[in-house]
Amino acid sequence: MRKENDFTCGRILLPLLRFMLPVFFAMLLQAMYGAVDLLIVGQFALSLDVSAVSTGSQMMMTVTGLVVSFAMGATILLGQRIGEGRGREGGQVVGGSICLFGLIALVFTGLLPVLAGPLSRVMNAPEEAFSATVSYIRICGFGSVFIIAYNLIGSIFRGIGDSRTPLITVLIACVCNIAGDLLLVAVLHMGTAGAALATVAAQGVSVGISLLLLRKRHLPFQFTRADIRFHRGVIRRVTGLGLPIALQDLLVGVSFLVLLAIVNRLGLTPSAGVGVAERVCGFIMLIPSAFMQAMAAFVAQNIGAGRYDRAKRALGCAIGVSMLPAAAMFVLTFWWGDLLSGVFSRDPAVIAASADYLKAYAIDCLLTCFLFCFIGFFNGVGSTGFVMAQGIAGAFLVRVPVAFLMSRETPVSMFHVGLATPCSTVVQVLLCLVCLAVTNKRYGADGRPSAAVR
Repeated sequence: MRKENDFTCGRILLPLLRFMLPVFFAMLLQAMYGAVDLLIVGQFALSLDVSAVSTGSQMMMTVTGLVVSFAMGATILLGQRIGEGRGREGGQVVGGSICLFGLIALVFTGLLPVLAGPLSRVMNAPEEAFSATVSYIRICGFGSVFIIAYNLIGSIFRGIGDSRTPLITVLIACVCNIAGDLLLVAVLHMGTAGAALATVAAQGVSVGISLLLLRKRHLPFQFTRADIRFHRGVIRRVTGLGLPIALQDLLVGVSFLVLLAIVNRLGLTPSAGVGVAERVCGFIMLIPSAFMQAMAAFVAQNIGAGRYDRAKRALGCAIGVSMLPAAAMFVLTFWWGDLLSGVFSRDPAVIAASADYLKAYAIDCLLTCFLFCFIGFFNGVGSTGFVMAQGIAGAFLVRVPVAFLMSRETPVSMFHVGLATPCSTVVQVLLCLVCLAVTNKRYGADGRPSAAVR
């Protein structure tokens, strides 16, 4: 009998969508952590608090993206083992990952609070918002252990083909975050610090609930406390798969931080405007991001089962389906960016700067439906080194130089600065097409790697 979370046979589109939709809604709710912070701060605090939360949350999003990407190594390895019919080794994958990410959690929890000041200075946080930015990063840094624990547990669920459980946990945590923001920011007027405390508390709740559900979940492999040890082979494989993805996301995140630092030099209004725009972008990019994560799990199982042909058909399905919402997001963002920005700020100047910047992101919406599906596909195949290379190339050979050049214009156009992102995406998509042609040659008709590359 076919297993419920077996992606290696039967239809492609329907199982892919069923897996992707809970991922999408979980990411939507997770994006609301920072969005609710910014929304409530924008309505009940000052522009300096908006700038501090936008800069500080961008830094924490970079950390979160790094962890999510590294944890993708566990997702891919679990998926491949299940696809190969070696699911019994899943307990070792989970146990080794717990030890590895536990060590990472200790490092981040110790370093981020100490480095909050220097990081804020590197980010060129406006002087009026500097101390508030430091406070936000420091408080969230103390809670980074919750960020790491939650995302590792989520990667385990996705690796076994379960995307619904992470949705449940993040839904509960999001409600807690909204309640905390309303209490600490709107009622107690704690500003930036209140937003950070609410975020950390909500993440702690999500970890507790995730652990309870994981204990009650019937896993397709045996997992005991004895499995929680440093399995050398597992850690080497998880690191080999996850580290290139994490480095790529880290450096791409750094490129966006550099872009924000460039904008921060232009003053408080551009800084707050780009912060608001980036928060809006966090929502409009959710569908391609969800396809990226879903593709990695789906493709990993099929590569493990020797079904490269099926993995490639899934890539076509994902791109085709994601094109329609991409077109809708383009129209909404290009012509009604001011309405979207107005959700997060009441300052007309900030809204105008944000809307101008969002027009460039609207163009990027039409491109990321290709790029993100490609990235998920190559992650699932195990070509994470290429994923790292194309991301770095797009970030530092295109995005940062273009943003710097555009910021030198007089007067500065936020639309022109924002064009750095779609320019980068064009280059990355072209690189992905080249890599796809090479990958097609690596796999024979039976879906296995050719003898020359084994």
